[in-house]
Amino acid sequence: MNALSKPAMSLAGVQWLFFMFANTVVVPLSVGAAFELPDLEVAGIIRTSFIVTGAASILQAVFGHKYPLMEGHGGVWWGLVLSLCASAPAVGLSYAEVGGSLALGIVLAGLMTILLGAFGFASTLKKLFNPVVLTVYLFLLSCQLIIVFFKGMLGINEEGQIDATVAMLSIGIVLLVLVLAVKGFGKLGNYSILIGMIVGWIGYSLLIKTSVQVSSDSSMLFSFLPWGHFRMDIGIVLTAFLAGLINMANSLVAITTIEKLFKKKTTDAQYRRAFMLTGLNTIIAGLFGLIPYGPYTSSIGFLESTRIYQRLPFILGGLLFIVMGLVPMLGSFFSLMPMSIGDAVLFVAYLQLFGNAVKNIRQLPLERISLYRLTLPVLVGLSVMTISPAAFSTFPVLMQPIISNGLLVGVLISLLMEIASQKNKVVG
Repeated sequence: MNALSKPAMSLAGVQWLFFMFANTVVVPLSVGAAFELPDLEVAGIIRTSFIVTGAASILQAVFGHKYPLMEGHGGVWWGLVLSLCASAPAVGLSYAEVGGSLALGIVLAGLMTILLGAFGFASTLKKLFNPVVLTVYLFLLSCQLIIVFFKGMLGINEEGQIDATVAMLSIGIVLLVLVLAVKGFGKLGNYSILIGMIVGWIGYSLLIKTSVQVSSDSSMLFSFLPWGHFRMDIGIVLTAFLAGLINMANSLVAITTIEKLFKKKTTDAQYRRAFMLTGLNTIIAGLFGLIPYGPYTSSIGFLESTRIYQRLPFILGGLLFIVMGLVPMLGSFFSLMPMSIGDAVLFVAYLQLFGNAVKNIRQLPLERISLYRLTLPVLVGLSVMTISPAAFSTFPVLMQPIISNGLLVGVLISLLMEIASQKNKVVG
């Protein structure tokens, strides 16, 4: 890895800042809307999210797994929280009751993650997540996220119509980032993500009229239990425990995948520290109304797009993200960035993640049985993704977050098939 000059290091840090921001800002916004929280409280949660995300990422890079992997809001947790909020009226629960039970479940799941991490549960997870399961996970994760970002970059409005101007601009930004990433053009290719976001933001401002207002209002940071006070609903708490276990598996996949990029083996001590820090971050999330944390596998796609693998720019990006959360005007300014532009740039970054899944397939012996072990979970998972979550409303409420999530369904099928395959080998 070539050493970066100070200006190049600074640019790389700003690029990480944009990546962290684009992956973070929409999460607390959607959760605040789901719980119908006041605007000022949502603004405070967003700023808290920036601070905790930046700090969590730095801690992992310095003391945990020691890779430049963004520690962000877990997609499994995010889907679970939104799904339970949507179903709350149907089961006669208030948002405060659902939120209080979720907060308790998240804190307990965080404690479980710390304990399992400390006692070396990573080795058990590694046995379960063999190369076939890992490939299924990467395929479904990249497909799920690419679909989300593709829809976002088209500027689809509430009536379900595509905004042609936004869509054309987004496609132009995708092409720009792709050309920069593939052709390189010297050092420019290393900053393709940053260039795409800046050019896209300027283009959006010129082509699309928007009311711009940077607010300096100071919202409250670290609001304690904003979703509701602790409440024991055994069903919701158990569902949170399941989400915690799946999140641990996600963490394992992220670390296992980045090993190949850095061409080195992660030690058991690194796994232990990584899980314990993720557990601590999860507890903090439960107490302050944030979606729980885990390493972002998508960071690998970002690293492959930029080809800057050093930890220092990543740490700088985390520090800048903390500053953004601490200074109200900065947070307000960056919140003006059009999400369609962020989605367009992330669309390209996640193409690299899909490439990792393809690379994994090359290493698998594609015999007849192995082919079914790969294709069945992937295709069932993709099929579930095409079905509206509302279609699963006839199932028990606590099952809905799991069976309506194509990623979870596909990975669970893959795990069951691999366990059955291992048992058959033992019997044979």
